[in-house]
Amino acid sequence: MAKKKDAAVSLAHYDVIKGPHITEKSTLLGEHGAVVFQVAKQASKPEIKAAVEALFDVTVTGVNTLNQKGKSKRWRGRPYKRSDVKKAVVTLAEGDSIDVTTGI
Repeated sequence: MAKKKDAAVSLAHYDVIKGPHITEKSTLLGEHGAVVFQVAKQASKPEIKAAVEALFDVTVTGVNTLNQKGKSKRWRGRPYKRSDVKKAVVTLAEGDSIDVTTGI
């Protein structure tokens, strides 16, 4: 039986997924069925899974998260700190894919 489509996607899903994290390493993961997203700091793995499945209409088999602490940098001799970021590596089911360059 086919999945029943909801008429409208919950706006809370857009608060969980901030955007794709596009790097050389994340592009290599894409060849193996995984996509990397920047997510809200308070988002849990089940919330991330539900948001990706609802927004992109794919089946998620796994979610791994990591918190990247912001680096301390200097600009014109003055110190500052980059923001902390939470990333999620979302593994998709066989045959599913997400093109992060097109947007939602």
